[in-house]
Amino acid sequence: MYKELEKFKVTSSFTFTVEDSLEQACNAPESGAGIFVVFAVEGDAKELIMVGSTGTVQNDGTLKSKNGGLYDKIVNGHQFAKTGRKYSWPAQMKLESITALEVVWYETFNADVKGIPTTVEGQVLQNFLDENGKLPRWNVAF
Repeated sequence: MYKELEKFKVTSSFTFTVEDSLEQACNAPESGAGIFVVFAVEGDAKELIMVGSTGTVQNDGTLKSKNGGLYDKIVNGHQFAKTGRKYSWPAQMKLESITALEVVWYETFNADVKGIPTTVEGQVLQNFLDENGKLPRWNVAF
């Protein structure tokens, strides 16, 4: 992946298909803050299609995170419509004939490491922009 993500040791991933429940498939922590990277998977090929984040660092260096953390942002965050990803992702996958998504999440701000989630998200998106001349197709803007 990208070298800026290598320092984040609290990480995992899950695969999601149209038939799956995103609420059940998602293994991200309900208390964690950080970023998630979404790939469309076709056989052995993976295409980065989205980067997202959750968590805000306050002036005093503490983290303000919404209830539900990374888990809630992935499952219930709005995308494509004013509705949660648990509904919009399967619909969009059908529209684009995407068989499966691989979602990799990283806890970027915790006791051991202090990566501001939106900064890390921006670094990954900047690298993608440098390599591809555009943002991932599911990222509307940054």
